This record gives sequence, C-alpha cells and structure tokens, in this order.
Amino acid sequence: MSELLSPEEARDMDRLVPIQQFKKGTVLLKAGDVATASWFCIEGCVHMYYDVDGDLRTTEFYTEGQPVASLYSFINQVPANHYLACVEDSTLVVWTYAAERELFGKYPNLESSCRVSIESDFGEHQERMASLLTRTPEQRYLDLMEQRPDLLQRVPQYLLASYLGVTPESLSRIRKRIVSKEAAR
Repeated sequence: MSELLSPEEARDMDRLVPIQQFKKGTVLLKAGDVATASWFCIEGCVHMYYDVDGDLRTTEFYTEGQPVASLYSFINQVPANHYLACVEDSTLVVWTYAAERELFGKYPNLESSCRVSIESDFGEHQERMASLLTRTPEQRYLDLMEQRPDLLQRVPQYLLASYLGVTPESLSRIRKRIVSKEAAR
C-alpha cells in the first residue's frame, strides 16, 4: 500500500496505524462495546458472530486481504450487537477511530479510497445475505467450496455450520451427500 501513498501519507500511516499480532481466540470486539477500531487482515482469520441465547451464529469470516469491521458501530460510535474474534493467530492492521479522523481530515483522497473498499465489501455482504435467503444449505455449501475453499480447511466445522445456517449434524449430512454424488460420477 505504501507505493500508493505519498511519502508524507506513508509516514503518517506508519505512525498512526500499527500492525499487531493477535492469538487465536482473541475477542477484538464484544457485543455492547463501541468499536473504537477496525482492522485489515494481513494473515489469519477473524469471524463475526452473534450470541443468541447461548447459540453462536457466525455471519462472516475475514481472511487475508480483507477489512474486518463492525462498520455501523465504528462509524456511528454506538455499541455493537455482535462479536469479532480471531479463529486463528492473526496479524492485523489496527485502524482506530482517532487515526481515521486525523488521516481523513488531512488526506481526503484516503477517505475516497476507503469508501470504495467499503462499498465493495457491502456488495459482497448483500450477496451473502441473498444466498442465505434464496439458496438451500447444500447450495450454500457448494458455493463455499467454490468461492472460499480455504475456509473448509481453516475453520472448525461447527463455525462453518453456523455460517451456513445449519447444525453441525446437518453439515455432516450435506458433506456426505456431496461425497456420494461425486463418487457416483
């Protein structure tokens, strides 16, 4: 990214936006807390989830090259209604609310670049929500195999099941069905 920035922008980014290591299981944001930072994943995996009466419901996985944010909480400085936690040891760029205000105030072009990235991520999120509403669990699993195959090896099955909107037992049956269909070909 530094090749896209002026020397002054790069110096300010280095000063205000640190890179940090987080251990597997680290909770970056708790429901009820205000997001004072957002992150960018250099290495690792983070998931967004809701705790519904003790039932964990994963809505998103963020991996290398993706921003990690509780966008509504961060932008509006209001409490989040979900959690963000590291599924793996992760290396993340930490983008605080204070750093954003300072950088965007000084470099309006940086704000435009970030907005374009946010718009793209929002579009992907809308596609995922449409998939949950319109596709069967088996179709969603096949989509996951095609679009994010790395998650199948990196993420525990109970989290994948939650992400797909099924129980771990249902995910096991879906996988067996798919394997049976592949073997029959």
